[in-house]
Amino acid sequence: MTEKNKTGAARRDDWKTEPMPERHETFVLRRSFSDAEMAALRRGNIPQAMEDKWFWYMEGSTLWAHRSWTGCCIYRIDFREDHHHIVTVNRDPAQYKCSGVEEDIASLNRLLDWWSRAPYDHYNEWLSELCDSLKQPEQDI
Repeated sequence: MTEKNKTGAARRDDWKTEPMPERHETFVLRRSFSDAEMAALRRGNIPQAMEDKWFWYMEGSTLWAHRSWTGCCIYRIDFREDHHHIVTVNRDPAQYKCSGVEEDIASLNRLLDWWSRAPYDHYNEWLSELCDSLKQPEQDI
């Protein structure tokens, strides 16, 4: 039995991952999380279906979020007790198309709303992302 199976939490080596690229940006995300929400985030997510676009896991107080198909690291969130979390976001245009902090804050908050639910529902998240992309065809999902 692997360590992952003992704890039930996703770990870095459970999926193909790429490091955060040299082209990245950092900003502060001001948001609080309940104990239950943090527990859901700590469990992480190992994709189980094609529609599940995200693999994420926590190491200590840091959440790493990777695209499931490519392994590209999109977000690194360093959670802080003062609720001023430090986010590092991928800015390599070949890996991630978003280029603005305000758009990232909105997108990340939407993702965190989904990811912090118990149980996580990747299918409804996928439908929500699909709907948003149809409203803005120039934006890459």
